[in-house]
Amino acid sequence: MTKTKILIDCDPGHDDAVAILYAARHLDLLGVSTCHGNNSIENVTRNALSVLTLGKLDIPLAQGCAEPIAGPRLKPANAHGKSGLDGTDLPEPDRAPIDQHAVDFIIDTASAHRGELVLAIIGPSSNVALALKREPRLTSWLREITIMGGSTGLGNITPLAEFNVWADPEAAAVVFDSGVPIRMAGYNVTSRTGTNAEEIERLMAGGKVAHHIGELLRFYRMRQQQFFGLDIAPMHDVCAIIPYVHDNLIDYRHCHVGVELNGKLTRGMTVCDLRTLTEEGRAARGSGEPNALVAIETKARALIGHVVDTMLSYG
Repeated sequence: MTKTKILIDCDPGHDDAVAILYAARHLDLLGVSTCHGNNSIENVTRNALSVLTLGKLDIPLAQGCAEPIAGPRLKPANAHGKSGLDGTDLPEPDRAPIDQHAVDFIIDTASAHRGELVLAIIGPSSNVALALKREPRLTSWLREITIMGGSTGLGNITPLAEFNVWADPEAAAVVFDSGVPIRMAGYNVTSRTGTNAEEIERLMAGGKVAHHIGELLRFYRMRQQQFFGLDIAPMHDVCAIIPYVHDNLIDYRHCHVGVELNGKLTRGMTVCDLRTLTEEGRAARGSGEPNALVAIETKARALIGHVVDTMLSYG
């Protein structure tokens, strides 16, 4: 069976680290690009390189945008610690980023694999929005964009906005309006899909890679308990990756998603039209044509079990 070709645009981040390692095990991971978000571009790039080194993954990495395409530069996300990946001593990177900006790397990779490439956005959408603006043909070159971001309900950075979209809502709006087929795994499902204390102990009892991931997730779970009262380390980002390995672990609704850019209390909100309307009703009252498959439920225990087993398979 041919593996899905995928490029991951990320801002590691504990859950980003797991998503990279998971994708490399099961998919044809063609590259990684980094974007501001959970921490500075320098720190998230170093973190991503350390994850590739940990997993002994010979995969190119391109550094990208240091700030949103609109709005001020962000402060680091507290949930991930000072470095953006606190909790363990990851190996020093054994390589440097390639000599190409992430925007150009995304365009060139999509051009080389037209109609085949899935682009996974598991951080802010800044790199991808700029790529879509720079190369309009990208919309026809990509097979699909899969996003960890947004929510059908509550957010985590504001009452209604999830961090990745809130971090650069103008960029997210460009992506959702692009016409590329989109699959969205939002905070409404990812916050309920994570590793518990027992699963983290399993990881820590495993080999080198699994042990490091276990230490990372132990720290991340502690922070999630501290900030949100959650008893798990949410595996937000892997929820954007797993459908290309197992297509029966997440349920979706095809609907219109818009990104709120102007609201004083709602900026960065993803407005998901989940109303059940007839075609006639949609034409009269709808917010737009369906533009995304939006996750509404996960088989969380089965999904996380598969992810934990994958981390343990590294030895």
